Amino acid sequence: MRILVVQNFNGTGLGQLQMALDEASAEIVTIRADDKEALPASPAGFDGLIVLGGAQNALADDVSPWLPDLCALMRAFADSDRSVLGICLGSQLLARAYSAENIIGGAAEFGWQMVELTEDGEADPLFAGVDAAFRVFQWHDDTFILPRHATRLAGSIAVHNQAFRIRRAAYGVQFHFEADRTMVARWNEIFAEWLAERQPDWPARHPAEAARFGPQADAAGLAIARNWVRTVKPAAAR
Repeated sequence: MRILVVQNFNGTGLGQLQMALDEASAEIVTIRADDKEALPASPAGFDGLIVLGGAQNALADDVSPWLPDLCALMRAFADSDRSVLGICLGSQLLARAYSAENIIGGAAEFGWQMVELTEDGEADPLFAGVDAAFRVFQWHDDTFILPRHATRLAGSIAVHNQAFRIRRAAYGVQFHFEADRTMVARWNEIFAEWLAERQPDWPARHPAEAARFGPQADAAGLAIARNWVRTVKPAAAR
């Protein structure tokens, strides 16, 4: 199993996906698009694609000029029956890849928040073994309209589209299921300046919320990570 990971912003990472991929003995190839590393021209040689989050929005081609090519690559992976996972910004880019509308601003969520699965979500292999409603870490300002023919898998009171699938196994997930308590604590340090400006009470809130909500969120996130890895087909099976 050979997985391409595209990083769009400094400080992001695989989190719990790393554990799930290691358990499957996956080979991981990481492209730092934010450091001007070139994207591959096609999915050839890879079995799956993970696109991580970032502070830029999904239409920010001026500051992130690789985004159009990344959208095309995501669609090429999905259309060739390879598994795709877009997280946060990655989910917004997957929506863009299939010509859906990106909505910039007006959809801010931060911290451990409730997400509810739809009936389709409860039946989808990505959420096998996950409660129908669960806490998970959120950090975003934007959202999207579902692509045509996509299946809506999860939502919340604040943001209607929290997860969707298109084709067999191309998933857009708005929430940060990969971010366990260890990653969130690391983000507190890396993005301290941003948090001081936008979430000034977070340092005081964080310890109690991590203790209260973190265990359930970590368990759900690891289950989702393992489930996505199980959707990856080797070349011989495609």
